[in-house]
Amino acid sequence: MVAIKAHQANSLLAKPDGKLRAFLLYGPDAGLVSERAEMLARKLAERDKPAGEVLRLDDADLEGDPDRLATELLTVPMFGGAKVVRASTGRRINVTALQPLVEGGGLAGWLIVEAGNVRPDDKVRALFEKSANAAAIPCYPDEGVSLEGLVDDMLKEARRDISPDARQELLARLGADRVLSRAEVDKLILYTHGKARIEADDVEAIVGDASELAVDTIISAAATGDTAAALSASDRALASGESAQSIMLAAERHFQRLHKCRAAVDAGRSVDDVLRASRPPLPPKVRFAMERQCRVWTVPLATAALTRIQDAVRGSRTTAADEVALAERLLMEIARLARSGAAGARGR
Repeated sequence: MVAIKAHQANSLLAKPDGKLRAFLLYGPDAGLVSERAEMLARKLAERDKPAGEVLRLDDADLEGDPDRLATELLTVPMFGGAKVVRASTGRRINVTALQPLVEGGGLAGWLIVEAGNVRPDDKVRALFEKSANAAAIPCYPDEGVSLEGLVDDMLKEARRDISPDARQELLARLGADRVLSRAEVDKLILYTHGKARIEADDVEAIVGDASELAVDTIISAAATGDTAAALSASDRALASGESAQSIMLAAERHFQRLHKCRAAVDAGRSVDDVLRASRPPLPPKVRFAMERQCRVWTVPLATAALTRIQDAVRGSRTTAADEVALAERLLMEIARLARSGAAGARGR
């Protein structure tokens, strides 16, 4: 199968070629990758009557049973339609595990693999692009006509009108991630319930800047110990034009606030009281995340995080070190500290 171009993705997904049994969806927009994988899985499952089962597998499912992926895809179901297996690339779900399934043919079900922003020479991508039974589908961040289509479809479904100025402002604030974009439009629709028309003031009041939302997602994931989510969100933000330094500086601001919050709690104030008095006021979602983190991060841990952040910022400005590598290493260090704090909190 020839490599699919980005503009061909929607038509292929709307009507998948019957000869294809394996699909790779990849790109910097993890939300779009996941959304398209879900849509494709549903379409494939509904080809049979009764519909086939959609099964989700990851590395953890293969820890105790390394052959699980092959077993699910090569076994003909006794009841129901053909099985659709969704998987994400990882330590076990790699080119070695996927090659015999993609090249061998004879799959009883369909395989859908989700990946990040893989390079053209990536072995998994090459495997799907070169196989006659497979397709590699790029998923890039919404922009231009694609983003406009997403907004227009959602507003039409909600039967909501929008002024030209409001539409332009809304489009300017979206696009870093498909899931974030949908969430922001949903929030706008809910906020303007009962209004005849959405105006620019409504957009400014409720829709956050996509870049800021993306960076907040990165820092929040790292501060809760989720390394994979932090690195994935970082990849998406960097691919959308965010700089590695802005991520490091956002981390510094976050941990300065977290350090101050935890110090106040240790001095006898309640977490809720400290966060209520925070200036500028925290958005509800950020406040909820900060409340959880304030119970896990101690002052010494927050100090250690700030030291690492300052070292990374200094290194990015005074050495020839790769800024992206420094930011990724920093996120991993923060996540490690978060996990040690969580373990300590459970022991207290």
